[in-house]
Amino acid sequence: MELYQQLRAQYGVNQDPELNAQLDRIMANLTKGIGTVDPTIYDMPYNYFINNEKSFNAFCTLGHNLSVNRGLFSILTMEDEVAVVLAHEMGHGQKNHSAKGMQRSILPQILANATGSIVGVLAANVWNNQGITKPMEWEADNMAFEYITHTPYNPGATAAVWQRVMDNTKGGGDSALLFLFGGSDHPSEKSRRDNYMKKLTEYSGGHVEQKDGQVLVNGEVFAFPADAGGMSGEERACLVMGNLASAYHNGHNKSDVTVNGQTVMMGPQAIITAQDGDESAEELASRLAAIK
Repeated sequence: MELYQQLRAQYGVNQDPELNAQLDRIMANLTKGIGTVDPTIYDMPYNYFINNEKSFNAFCTLGHNLSVNRGLFSILTMEDEVAVVLAHEMGHGQKNHSAKGMQRSILPQILANATGSIVGVLAANVWNNQGITKPMEWEADNMAFEYITHTPYNPGATAAVWQRVMDNTKGGGDSALLFLFGGSDHPSEKSRRDNYMKKLTEYSGGHVEQKDGQVLVNGEVFAFPADAGGMSGEERACLVMGNLASAYHNGHNKSDVTVNGQTVMMGPQAIITAQDGDESAEELASRLAAIK
């Protein structure tokens, strides 16, 4: 708890009630989801807060102390995608990557003799991924997928968040995003997105794929989402893919395809809400019913 208080003092605590309520909800959903596959999370619950940093970042350091930059919410406006970032950080936490990273990057004798506020400074420095290796990043990514599939969130958000980062870093990019996700010690944005799309295909039992923004069902093109709602068509395609993967994973493909307003449904699972530039919900539903 001492380290938690030091971090709050160092970075400042954001007081936005709406954002804090959102963070509480995400952490509750993730804790419950992680608990189904790794009950040890209840042995050391997470301390968390939103700090006032404007860059796009989140970090989990020693003692399951997790902080989210205010700037993260400026880029990610969809709760499912914020949840993916935090699931990744909690993957680091569950595997104790911060401590392992510190042992790699700081002289062992310095770490052994550090106490109190010194530990706070050292631990806080891990927020910029100091000592976190590429294998650790992949492990946290893969764990995040498993965690998200045990929550109410769309598993397609795992790929969508990386597509969003790619969309925001075209033509030179946002330095804040490149700071968090760039560097030779991190997998590339595209490789991370593609890893998650592969996992979504596997999660669907091989029924759902995506190619160049087109969502395929059983090898046939189902939808080619347009840019809409502040998202690229490619980002929306990741989310549609996630909805379809969930539907197949949960057996809803055996149910009828229907239309509710502008939303195509497969049983109780929403698949896509037609936006300007998309085909109509009726056209999409008819095609899905024919190829599912």
